[in-house]
Amino acid sequence: MLLVILVVLGGYFFYRSLPGNSDLVVPDESGALASPETVASDMKVLYIRVTGESSDVLVRVPGGEVLIDTTMAQGQYVTYAQPRMDVTLGDPAAVEVYVNGEPKNVKEEAPGYTFTAVAAE
Repeated sequence: MLLVILVVLGGYFFYRSLPGNSDLVVPDESGALASPETVASDMKVLYIRVTGESSDVLVRVPGGEVLIDTTMAQGQYVTYAQPRMDVTLGDPAAVEVYVNGEPKNVKEEAPGYTFTAVAAE
């Protein structure tokens, strides 16, 4: 039994150490989160926070690595600083998005909305 627990814990921590698996932020018990402006101004190219119930979020480097592909719940957010990223939002009305610290209005877009975030020069 102890061996099974060690294997499961080892697998979990290995998974969390892989790129793209540790940038998802969950609020603490008080629900406190940094403001979008604070996080977006931390030199990140992309900031996505779920303000609705939930949304599927896919962020990947074009032609390469998937940074995140998950369903995010209300209050969770991610930030990335890659030079160029393709982003797909399952429910754009449920998220707020900042690109290079500037808000991107996606609320009126259809489900499955895709855009490319490019780092400012």
